[in-house]
Amino acid sequence: MYVPKHFAPPEQAVRDLLAHQEASDLITMTPRGLLATLLPFEYDPDAGAHGSLIGHMARGNDQWREPVQGEAMVIVRGPEAYITPSWYATKAEHHRVVPTWNYMTAHVYGQLVVHDDAAWIEAQIRRLADRHEAGHEEPWSVDQAPADFVGRQLRAVVGVEVVISRVEAKFKLSQNQPRENVEGVVAGLEARGRADDSAVAAAVRAHDPYAGRP
Repeated sequence: MYVPKHFAPPEQAVRDLLAHQEASDLITMTPRGLLATLLPFEYDPDAGAHGSLIGHMARGNDQWREPVQGEAMVIVRGPEAYITPSWYATKAEHHRVVPTWNYMTAHVYGQLVVHDDAAWIEAQIRRLADRHEAGHEEPWSVDQAPADFVGRQLRAVVGVEVVISRVEAKFKLSQNQPRENVEGVVAGLEARGRADDSAVAAAVRAHDPYAGRP
């Protein structure tokens, strides 16, 4: 991944992105060529030297059966948004501005491990459900479903784990713009109010290179 210096995030910010990701793309090179599946992952920071991403996929999905050539990769994405140059204060000065895209992403590399074990899969599903149900007024839990039904569902999936060897991350959040343009981006995103705009505005503020400077 091409990561200019001003778009390189601190390590803790990358860990936070992994811990709060939604669904991400698992990509493997196999004898059949590239295979990819969108999966909701959970980040386990205590697994191995660099942590791991754990998830599950349908047993009928051939990706887990195919031998992986080299490392697997998971593309994790944070909030993203189109940035119009109309938000830049410098547009009125010289018009040497162009549109861009703000985003947060991490390319996670590692060994793919398949867990065809009902106990492992159930623990992963419980962990995943608990995180995403936490904000609901009446959270659903696995225990609400009949045990025989849960058993059938567990047999229909396999667990997958990417044991992380390295992470390449890029947070492109207007850090290369002058202070007045960064302020314009935050104001523009908050006023526009499309999906992800408020989250991107918050990320731009969190990674503002001028924060705390006179």
